[in-house]
Amino acid sequence: MVALQKGNSTASPKQLTDKVIAVIGYGSQGRAVAQNLCDSGYSVIIGLRAGSKSRARVQKDGFAPILSIPAAVRKAKIVCFAFPDHLHSRVFKRSIKPFLKCQTTLWFLHASSIHFGLVKPPKGCDVILVAPHAPGDAVREIYLTDRSLSAFYGVFRNHSKQAGYTARQLAAALGVKRQNLIKTTFEREAVGDLFGEQAVLCGGLAMLIKHGFDTLVDHGWKPENAYLEVAYQLDLIVALIKKHGISGMFARISPAARLGSVEAGPKIIDQSVRERMEEQFERIRSGAFAAKFELLDDQALASLKRALRKLTDSRFEKAARKFSR
Repeated sequence: MVALQKGNSTASPKQLTDKVIAVIGYGSQGRAVAQNLCDSGYSVIIGLRAGSKSRARVQKDGFAPILSIPAAVRKAKIVCFAFPDHLHSRVFKRSIKPFLKCQTTLWFLHASSIHFGLVKPPKGCDVILVAPHAPGDAVREIYLTDRSLSAFYGVFRNHSKQAGYTARQLAAALGVKRQNLIKTTFEREAVGDLFGEQAVLCGGLAMLIKHGFDTLVDHGWKPENAYLEVAYQLDLIVALIKKHGISGMFARISPAARLGSVEAGPKIIDQSVRERMEEQFERIRSGAFAAKFELLDDQALASLKRALRKLTDSRFEKAARKFSR
């Protein structure tokens, strides 16, 4: 078992339970969840499919023995779904549901599988959500500091009448202080998370940066210069927005940047963009995106990888690598 580390555990001994938690999957998020829980005093076991590439890392981190998914589920009172969402339905039907004990708590890190009906849990189970607002590496790194993550939590099924308490306990064990734990519903988290990453944080932002980069390069800028103008300082602007809001960010940039923001911002991101955001929101809310997402297999993932390469530019990627050193 991983040794207890000094970090941002906010769970006191009185809050800890003796329930075994099976973390299914050991990617970046599953690894962080497992390590944080263990360092907060929980009994953690890891369940992996046969042939998983994560086995060596699990062994190196000191979680032993490594169990099959059914074996881990049989031993656990809390099962954490820490593997890719598009596999939830298939793995649940085959390797989790048949082996669940009565009154097991099902813990989701994202709400999509439950809200869109991809996973249909048994009636005797609590179903909870604890969704950290950070990728796995950051979940672990922040835990080991005196800072706190923020996270959503919610309850889909409260069979035991203690589901909310369990969710809050687990959030605390991940390193989320109470004031940074926000209650939500499975619907709000599922739809909001997908919309935020598609329209703004990942899809929308990536395309805004790429079009800015392409514009400068097409007008003769060297790729590394264009990268520095449209991408390199992005984290500084985001940090200002997170700390001071949009108006606070505007107050802290130059007069030229403020004037340009007023003139160009509403023209580039105009009402037509808002209308297309509405279309994407409805596609997500209706379940159409989830239905397509559930069908992802190895062939579709390979095709997705090729499509993603078309959303960037090798010149941009080279510049990004140069200035990341």
